[in-house]
Amino acid sequence: MTPIHKKGRQDDPGNYRAVSLTSVPVKAMEQIILSAIMQRMKDAQVIRPSQYGFMRGRSCLTNLISFYDKVTCLVDEGKAVDVVYLDFSKAFDTVSHILEKLA
Repeated sequence: MTPIHKKGRQDDPGNYRAVSLTSVPVKAMEQIILSAIMQRMKDAQVIRPSQYGFMRGRSCLTNLISFYDKVTCLVDEGKAVDVVYLDFSKAFDTVSHILEKLA
């Protein structure tokens, strides 16, 4: 992992992006292994339909649409809906090993 400065102050960890430099043969092997693992997990139905992260063809937008659909259905049925929003955007900026690499 190599920290790459994006913009802004260089002493702010939030202004860095971690980049991994991987060789072409390793990337090819990773894709072969990933395909085999994903097929096995799909066949064994390990991944639930509600999983959106790191799934091909699914994104934050499709997750938001699915969530909105479920909430509106519950409201239409007259049921109460409580929603809690959490912001994890800077959750990992203080991880010690990242700070050590940036020092």
